[in-house]
Amino acid sequence: MKFDRLPVNGHLTRVLTSLWLIVLVAAGLRFGYAWYEQRTIAAEILRGRLQTETGNIAYSLATGKGFSSPWRRPSGPTAQVAPAYPVLLAGIYKVFGMETLGSFFAAASMNILFSVAACVPIFYAGKRIAGAAVASAAAWFWAVLPNALALPVNWIWDTSLSALLVAGLLWATLWVAESPRSRNWWAYGLLWGFALLTNPAIGSLLPFLIGWAAWRSSGSVLPRLRRMAIAAGCAVLCCLPWTVRNYVAFHKFIPMRSALGFALYLQNNDNYDDHPKPWPYNVTREREYYRFFRIGESAFMDEEMHKALGFILSHPRTELRLCTYRLVSFWTGSPEPLHDFRAADSLFLRAVFVSGFLLVLGTLSGLAILYRKYHGFFFPVASFPVIYPLIYYVTSGQLRYRHPLDPVLVVLSALPLWQLFGSWAGNRLPRAASRSHAARPPMLKSLPALSLTVKLLLFRRIKRS
Repeated sequence: MKFDRLPVNGHLTRVLTSLWLIVLVAAGLRFGYAWYEQRTIAAEILRGRLQTETGNIAYSLATGKGFSSPWRRPSGPTAQVAPAYPVLLAGIYKVFGMETLGSFFAAASMNILFSVAACVPIFYAGKRIAGAAVASAAAWFWAVLPNALALPVNWIWDTSLSALLVAGLLWATLWVAESPRSRNWWAYGLLWGFALLTNPAIGSLLPFLIGWAAWRSSGSVLPRLRRMAIAAGCAVLCCLPWTVRNYVAFHKFIPMRSALGFALYLQNNDNYDDHPKPWPYNVTREREYYRFFRIGESAFMDEEMHKALGFILSHPRTELRLCTYRLVSFWTGSPEPLHDFRAADSLFLRAVFVSGFLLVLGTLSGLAILYRKYHGFFFPVASFPVIYPLIYYVTSGQLRYRHPLDPVLVVLSALPLWQLFGSWAGNRLPRAASRSHAARPPMLKSLPALSLTVKLLLFRRIKRS
């Protein structure tokens, strides 16, 4: 049976748009990938994935040494990582043991559940923007996205949780903009607070999304300002205890985390100069770690920031080239995507490159369609791919840093996807009930039929006479 001949509420349509089915498929694919990893990779390597800065801090928490020692060797308090995910991982260590294989699988399963749960806000955000068809396409895209299958298992970090939070913030922003209730704005602020305590980079979007939601809401200027103040104030209050802890530990104002200087200097130093100096020796992580343990975190981060800014300001041409490489790497997974695609030694790795390329094309096309057909939602949705990546263009453009943005990208990519294939299904699925596409009242829907009936009666009367 052809798509354009399917009944309006046919069985196949209901199955393809079932959120439960999408969630089950997403879970099955992710747990299947985890099962494949544990069969093909040694247990020691899997356990080694816990030994990151986040895992080391969680180890310190679980052993009663506080939020400290990001590089395992005792180094005192740290603010390099936001607190939410290490606390979750420390709880897993308490239950399943310190960096055991059981702890790894528990952490990977937690990440998988975060990734699967992102299907829900993706679906409802897409439905609110453009209808059930786009919502289903976006959720299916996320369910089978290669990055979303691999990263929960390969990277024991806040990456999958951040993706869930970004999807939730998109949905919540579109939803709260239509609600005048203060309690909904308080909940919106709480969501922002937890997102900031998980991944402070998301905070770059806060003024734009909260400001748009308040402006979009109903009422005069004062109620709108009050709603914006409620959401922003609640988010700040959530983060305040962590900021106070940082001030007590380091005697300086560190709102969320302190690692920006280190991240900047690792990617912006004399190693990248066209004419590097013979002295000092090349910058390496090992040399920087040695300095960190020698002078302490606070002084180390200040020096790293000073050196990074000095290099950036004195090498503008080099910095422009580096930013270009990082921009390409952020969106494609590699500064040389064509070369690395050919050199890839597995079909799955090539699928990662292909899906990244499709996401870029889909995002650009989706932004154009969004502006043309769903203009009311353009600003909040476009803010994600425009504003969020900016910090990574000057630090590190790895694909894992883009992953929290992927839920928004699949929603955007679903717009041209439905534009291309929607005619096959007759475009029969209902649109979202939004301000820009409000459903016609039943009375208006009946006017054409009523008009036709009146014309037939008049025609018969004239004919009889």
